[in-house]
Amino acid sequence: MTDVAMTLRTDEELDAALEALSTREGISKQEVVRRAVLERAERSSLRAEVDATLDVELVRFADALERLGR
Repeated sequence: MTDVAMTLRTDEELDAALEALSTREGISKQEVVRRAVLERAERSSLRAEVDATLDVELVRFADALERLGR
């Protein structure tokens, strides 16, 4: 993995939150941001998979769902 430099502009509220998490978890602010972004990316990917599955399964079980809703 190659490191890429990036500047992150923050306000006081975000910096305070980063500082608190960094201190509490014993990691750098950079690592806090890195983990947050990777976690968000994973959740987004999982959400897309769930949505795609629902699109298929709701059509597949539409009749049963309709009967249950009566």
